[in-house]
Amino acid sequence: MSTEAHRRFDCFGGTATIHIRATSTEDGEKAADVARTSLLDAHRRLSRFSDESELTRLNDDPRWEVPATPLMRALADAVHSAGSRSGGLVDATLLDGIERAGYRYSLDGEPSISLSEALASRAERAPGAPHPDRLWRSIGVDEAGGTVIRPPGVKIDSGGIAKGLVADLAAEELRGQRTYAVDCCGDIRIGGCAGLERRVRVDDPFGGGPVHELKLRDGAVATSGIGRRCWVAPDGGGAHHILDPASGEPAFTGIVQATALAPTALLAEIYAKAALLAGPAGRWLPHGGVLVRDGGEVDVIAAKQPLTELAAAA
Repeated sequence: MSTEAHRRFDCFGGTATIHIRATSTEDGEKAADVARTSLLDAHRRLSRFSDESELTRLNDDPRWEVPATPLMRALADAVHSAGSRSGGLVDATLLDGIERAGYRYSLDGEPSISLSEALASRAERAPGAPHPDRLWRSIGVDEAGGTVIRPPGVKIDSGGIAKGLVADLAAEELRGQRTYAVDCCGDIRIGGCAGLERRVRVDDPFGGGPVHELKLRDGAVATSGIGRRCWVAPDGGGAHHILDPASGEPAFTGIVQATALAPTALLAEIYAKAALLAGPAGRWLPHGGVLVRDGGEVDVIAAKQPLTELAAAA
């Protein structure tokens, strides 16, 4: 029996890992190298922190219709899908607001504050709401023409949507393997023809031990949280990278971390972010998941729909 191939590397502003067991050790190692290359290439092309990335060039392009690669068209389609599926809560057209909040460049190595400090600096809690303009509706794709269509000045923030999308694309290339797990900075796609179960631990955003463990044979898990990057905003209060679309300000909803199960990593990412933005009463976890509140309380949400029910539709 072959051993499992593992890869761990920096990608999308965090750490990506790949785990593959193929019919032979050699095949697993080759597949892991191909998946690693695929993720790194997607990072290079979709990073908003690089002036040379395809995403930056698209965001800066003055034309309404811009020639785009299949990967960029898939991202644009995912942005529209995320807005539609979440009723506008997951809005990837808020890049200007994110930069105004202080996240203009990669924050690696920059001064930061803890999650507890950020929470203490903001007393008000309120659920997020869609932006009235719903600019995500203006983003479209012309597959026949190979273009992305959007009004000039409407910018896409790749963020978590790109991580979920890329994890799914890598999984498509690996579905013939006995078992695999692609973890793109917390957006995880699991599967394989052998149907082997994997365990996914949900970390404590406040730095303690794992708060829950999920078991999965085929599907995805994604976690969205405000604690990974917190900093001091221009007004002196705490800030983070997840905005309330309606206000354009960092969202403090009473939920600091949401983990969602779904058939695909992109859909899990959408559910997780919507659950965080909706606050304690919103849920948004039809396939189950885990919510962590401001005070550290953990809510384990039972699935209302099995993962297999929507796998084809997703």
